[in-house]
Amino acid sequence: MKRNTLVELLTFWKNWHFRLLLDLTAKMKFCLRWKSMGVSVTARHQDEEVEMTRMAVQFELEDLNLRPDPEPLLTEMIHEAAYRENTVGLHRFCPTENVAKINREVLHSYLRNYYTPDRMVLAGVGVEHEHLVDCARKYLLGVQPAWGSAEAVDIDRSVAQYTGGIAKLERDMSNVSLGPTPIPELTHIMVGLESCSFLEEDFIPFAVLNMMMGGGGSFSAGGPGKGMFSRLYLNVLNRHHWMYNATSYHHSYEDTGLLCIHASADPRQVREMVEIITKEFILMGGTVDTVELERAKTQLTSMLMMNLESRPVIFEDVGRQVLATRSRKLPHELCTLIRNVKPEDVKRVASKMLRGKPAVAALGDLTDLPTYEHIQTALSSKDGRLPRTYRLFR
Repeated sequence: MKRNTLVELLTFWKNWHFRLLLDLTAKMKFCLRWKSMGVSVTARHQDEEVEMTRMAVQFELEDLNLRPDPEPLLTEMIHEAAYRENTVGLHRFCPTENVAKINREVLHSYLRNYYTPDRMVLAGVGVEHEHLVDCARKYLLGVQPAWGSAEAVDIDRSVAQYTGGIAKLERDMSNVSLGPTPIPELTHIMVGLESCSFLEEDFIPFAVLNMMMGGGGSFSAGGPGKGMFSRLYLNVLNRHHWMYNATSYHHSYEDTGLLCIHASADPRQVREMVEIITKEFILMGGTVDTVELERAKTQLTSMLMMNLESRPVIFEDVGRQVLATRSRKLPHELCTLIRNVKPEDVKRVASKMLRGKPAVAALGDLTDLPTYEHIQTALSSKDGRLPRTYRLFR
């Protein structure tokens, strides 16, 4: 199974708007029914439900290959390239040939192996801690789950091994438009380098660096609050009108991390686009302006605090942090860590990242895509330029 060394969180949550006369215990009893998690695979019509789920998965896989937005597929490809055939490099989406193999026994085997008490967190927001603990003891302890109580076996606890590499998928992107207005044919490139896990101290500087790079699409109706003063907007999208997208992403896990830039442009300008991205990576290890750093830290803090205004987000934040680190950093602690990031911290983590091998994902018309070796050479140079190539015939 994919990403079992990481924090994959499947949440079951219920939001209750209590009246004074309603009994909290009765509501909690409904929420904490342990054996209800197995109902869908133990009901009378379980075979029909599994078949309907297979059809839904098949539809989603077909939709993934047809949708105009390639970001989910590119994210899958960049992980495949960065962690070749291990942990986070394995398929996140179910391979088409495996859909028909999913049955009740497979589901129960998965639940038996991975839905164990040591891998679970019960989180509550707006509930007294003692009351939540009492309800958990009453409704969770001693209950037999639908998949049985046999001991878990075949748990893969391997650590992610970053390999670097390239994943390419040649595809005609000229007919992806879903409506009468055609979408320009684009080639999509994603270049990434290994960063760090969310357990390391460098995680916060990497988060600030990612926010400083920012980016987005070539059109935005927003102003400064939309990140229009980030590096990828100022240095890429504002200067190169033919670039349709330039966005920075940071994927962080328990034992590794990946910072990458996704860019898209006309297939005839792929080489120039790749060189622009490699130059931006090199600039990460250069001088960091105090104004842009403070702007990135303020934007990251603002995003954190605005997200935590939502109760479901707070609930998920509690569950994720406790599951991953056995503790929870409060918002003011995270804000302090963000404020303490200095220009030399960003330069240090970026310089360390640039010493690694790149991971590259490419989708679309790849006729003019530079070789992996040329991309690696550009990221090892001082200016990020690709090696010059000469053709006798075009």
